[in-house]
Amino acid sequence: MKLSSFCAKERQAALSAVAAKANFPPETKQVNMHLHTFFSYNGEGWSPTQIAVEMKKLGIYSAAICDFDVLEGVDEFFGASDLLGLRSAAGFESRVFFKEYADAEINSPGEPGVFYFMGFGFVGKPEPGSKAEAILDDMLERSHSRNRAVIARINAKLDAFQLDYDEDVLPLTPKGNATERHICVALHEKALRTLGSEAAAAKFWQGVFGCKAEDVVAKIGNANAFTDMLRSKLIKRGGVGYQQPDESTFPALDTVISMIKSCRAIPMTAWLDGDSAGEANPAEQLALLKKKGVAAVNIIPDRNWNFKDSEVAAKKVANLDAYVAAAQALDLPINVGTEGNKPGQRLVDDFEAPALKKHHAAFLEGAQVMVGHTRLLRFADLSFTDAKADAMFASTKEKIAFFAAVGALPAPDGATLVKLASQGPKANLDYFKNQIG
Repeated sequence: MKLSSFCAKERQAALSAVAAKANFPPETKQVNMHLHTFFSYNGEGWSPTQIAVEMKKLGIYSAAICDFDVLEGVDEFFGASDLLGLRSAAGFESRVFFKEYADAEINSPGEPGVFYFMGFGFVGKPEPGSKAEAILDDMLERSHSRNRAVIARINAKLDAFQLDYDEDVLPLTPKGNATERHICVALHEKALRTLGSEAAAAKFWQGVFGCKAEDVVAKIGNANAFTDMLRSKLIKRGGVGYQQPDESTFPALDTVISMIKSCRAIPMTAWLDGDSAGEANPAEQLALLKKKGVAAVNIIPDRNWNFKDSEVAAKKVANLDAYVAAAQALDLPINVGTEGNKPGQRLVDDFEAPALKKHHAAFLEGAQVMVGHTRLLRFADLSFTDAKADAMFASTKEKIAFFAAVGALPAPDGATLVKLASQGPKANLDYFKNQIG
């Protein structure tokens, strides 16, 4: 679809066509504030533009993009959201090294000290030539280095073909930011091209994996299931391309927090499911992170309740409840979303499920804070993490309430956007204050 063309002009033309004739449904109170785009990896191949369109089609209250190691989609997503009237925010996700938890598995299974972490509420890329830009560039370069090393280790086990990162993998992305999932897609496609059939490819992969033929045959006809199998067998822990990371593999958590704060964005911790040693005491972990400057948390709800096994589900839900309580006790807004980094994932969480319904108000408020911060930083030169913002309110709860109220305002129409662009920050701050009463 043109909305996700690798050509930016084609995406813009397709968006204009959609906006000209769109009849979107009424707005709901559902949110999805964590969606990867094709600038890292989206399971449906969606661009920031298409994500904005698809969220409007669902009547979503607010949406946010969150790509791995880059902020390439921020301007595009805001442009599409402004045109369509969608509350929006943007950020990035990465892996860092959490030195205080160096010996504990946290939210990256089997990898002590390795920590999925986020920066949220960006309104653009770091200033050219800034230290923040250098840190973000280093994060992407580390990703490229890890990818090349993974491919080299996999290639050493392949006799039928060799995968070339520059020729086979990078062309799958619009801006050269490849992920493990891109590598798996490239491996699957090259095996089929080289060997000529699914049957021949299945026999080949059986030899590489050292597993039963039926295990491969059962999945190779489903590209989504098979690329997941490739990722598990080749790249993740125990796979032939895997190498255990250490403190030098990823940037330090403190370095990344500093970079995020220098951009006046929001350092945001990420929660998996509470089953690891590093997540066993959320109150302790969050208290330490807050001291470091973390100002919000992120949860992927679907992996914290949606299990067929009732005992597993009950344990996950108890962990979720404990984490939400710990975050709220420390006045940390809660950001939620579905990720969108695998084909067939939910486009929006089931907020009517009992495990989530009781937390929906907190999740909605978290989304409103992220949108409010984004609006205030874009138009009124005010960030949720600014000392100025702290000084404006008697407590963090009051600050949260203000930013949430600004985020709850309807998406500005074209005339209001023109007004906000023409007025100065002080006038815009007064405008938002007047709007919320």
